[in-house]
Amino acid sequence: MALNKMEGFKFDGTERLAADYVKGILQPITTCAIWDQIWNFQAKPDDLLVSTYPKAGTTWTQEIVDLIQNEGDVDKGLRAPTHIRFPFIELMIPSVASGLEQANAMPSPRNLKTHLPIQLLPPSFLEKNCKIIYVARNPKDNMVSYYHFHRMNKSLPAPGTWEEYFESFLAGKICWGSWYDHVKGWWEAKDQHRILYLFYEDLKMNPKHEIRKLAEFIGKNLDDEVLDKIIHHTSFDIMKQNPMANYSSIPTEIMNHSISPFMRKGEVGDWKHHFTVAQNERFDEDYKKKMANTSLTFRFQF
Repeated sequence: MALNKMEGFKFDGTERLAADYVKGILQPITTCAIWDQIWNFQAKPDDLLVSTYPKAGTTWTQEIVDLIQNEGDVDKGLRAPTHIRFPFIELMIPSVASGLEQANAMPSPRNLKTHLPIQLLPPSFLEKNCKIIYVARNPKDNMVSYYHFHRMNKSLPAPGTWEEYFESFLAGKICWGSWYDHVKGWWEAKDQHRILYLFYEDLKMNPKHEIRKLAEFIGKNLDDEVLDKIIHHTSFDIMKQNPMANYSSIPTEIMNHSISPFMRKGEVGDWKHHFTVAQNERFDEDYKKKMANTSLTFRFQF
């Protein structure tokens, strides 16, 4: 869909948005329509970018970052919903939000968000040497979480059955492309650029250590009391009740939390409730092949 065809295009949730390819990677058609503008986005040296594969702890990381920057001041985090505080640069939902417009209107220093694989990242982020925080999550839990997100979010194509989605995920035929290519691409880029590469499972297991690492990367030296406060206010149960973090401000026609809440479980190992024995065996075999050429490793349970 060309950009001029987007004008007057309304998205009211009665139909789901379709997807199309940008340089071999599936994206919502609204992203495809403004791709040239996204690719040419001008980052600034003091931008901070949070990058993840979808449903890998993005919102959690954004809340942690915001509280670090505000040195644990919870009230400042309540000033606006997450998607307003962190414009999602490639997002375009007609009549609801344009990440590019939000980002371009935002004063510096800006906090921004993307799900783009490294090869689709607007070049200005690396050229300007921006600080980038990347969070990766084990693919089994990531798949389950993304499946349920597809079910409740009409700005993404329908996922089909769990069995169908399992196949689509393995093939990388879902929005933002292959999980494997995504996590490996950012992993390979981390040593050449200012990229802090974190793991969802580490954040769950040792939040204080990981949040301290995050704070140091951002340039904040926080004491234990502030770190403990951040851990508390970014815990799953607290965030689930926080209307500024749980996406309850998005119209129900787009995100229907009665189908599946945006913040569903936030657990490590929930995949065991979804994978059949045969699926697990097939997944493990596929994982072994696709991860053979990388030093990147994941934990699937504690």
